[in-house]
Amino acid sequence: MTLTEKILARAAGKASVAPGDVVFAKVDKLMMHDVSGPGVIKVLEEWKKRGTNLERVWDPDKVWVTEDHFVPASDKISAKNIITLSNWTKRFGIKKHFKYGLGQYGICHTLSHEEALVLPGEVYVGGDSHTNTTGALGAFAAGLGHTDIAYVLHHGLIWFKVPETILFKLHGKLPSYVMAKDVILRIIGDIGTEGGNYKCMQFSGEGIDQMSMEERLTLTNMTTEAGAKNGIIEPDSITESYLKERTEVPFQCVLGDEDANYLDIHHYELDEMDPIVARPFSPSNTCGVREVQGVEIDKAYIGSCTGAKLEDLRAASRLFKGRKVKVRTEVLPAAQSIYISALHEGLVNIFVDAGCVVGPPTCGACCGAHMGVLGPKEICISTTNRNFPGRMGDIESKTFLASPLVVAASAISGKITDPRDITT
Repeated sequence: MTLTEKILARAAGKASVAPGDVVFAKVDKLMMHDVSGPGVIKVLEEWKKRGTNLERVWDPDKVWVTEDHFVPASDKISAKNIITLSNWTKRFGIKKHFKYGLGQYGICHTLSHEEALVLPGEVYVGGDSHTNTTGALGAFAAGLGHTDIAYVLHHGLIWFKVPETILFKLHGKLPSYVMAKDVILRIIGDIGTEGGNYKCMQFSGEGIDQMSMEERLTLTNMTTEAGAKNGIIEPDSITESYLKERTEVPFQCVLGDEDANYLDIHHYELDEMDPIVARPFSPSNTCGVREVQGVEIDKAYIGSCTGAKLEDLRAASRLFKGRKVKVRTEVLPAAQSIYISALHEGLVNIFVDAGCVVGPPTCGACCGAHMGVLGPKEICISTTNRNFPGRMGDIESKTFLASPLVVAASAISGKITDPRDITT
């Protein structure tokens, strides 16, 4: 069995499963945020009217909540949603509620690994499509809709159809000017936004062996943009070291069988890769950065669950140091802990000295809600994961997706720029 099949078999209490099987699986962890949470609560309220009342959450210690999409509150509705969520977590004894303005908080998919809330071999579901991110830890991580999340809160179980697995074998080592974001954009450009539909996208090879945990998380994060049910990477010594720095909770790594069957296997040579961008209006509309070199931009954005981890900020700071940006540039660390580390390392000073605006952890700009939306016909280059029409603001705006290095280089020149063309 593959890694995903093994995890789902364990969760379903079965000796083995195969792609296409429908299993009823026990859930180990569940996440909601300030957008999905109120939506789930509405479902629960409707069920109550029909006679199905949630008396208690199946296991309050396995549920966690964060405020990330509309913080700081962008309007009265956003403020009300946070109050609604706070009252609900208090009522049901949910202790892991990461509140904006009260210490550690941040983007849900970042907290899942920053706080070691999910461990290898677990089944983790979240009320957000990019829950796939956490599969880089060797867990089965998948996003669910409001109704399914409500069901899990009642029963601690949910059904899954076991997905087929596509294996992406990464060979060689990334050049200094290429990041995991370039790799996943290249893959999505090759297979398309439907290439992973209800499939598991698994990554392996010596390229993965040499890749940091934070870079691995970028790969699994954007399996969502290929339509995948989940993205996953087998845990190894890098996984163990990363988690042991963050938790004392014991865990056991699960590995797939050597003779596991895969739907397809794709091979990529990392040392031959160039920086990639995804042009409007699809993550699959990719090309080498030099094919769009010189396109003038209005904004550069370094943020989101995809591109604002500590290593992402470090990469961008290498180019920003001693230079000035030529367009408005925003840097929003993905969690408060990352913000603090960036402060201690002097990265925030580098950003501010370069002319960037450094803001609080939030999903606001990524989803075009607040904290810097785009106006008509504005062009942005961003470390985020989606660029369909209106994603980051006005329907007539355009977003190019790129790595933190490409975004930083472009901010410095005021136009889309290959990081190799910025002398370091």
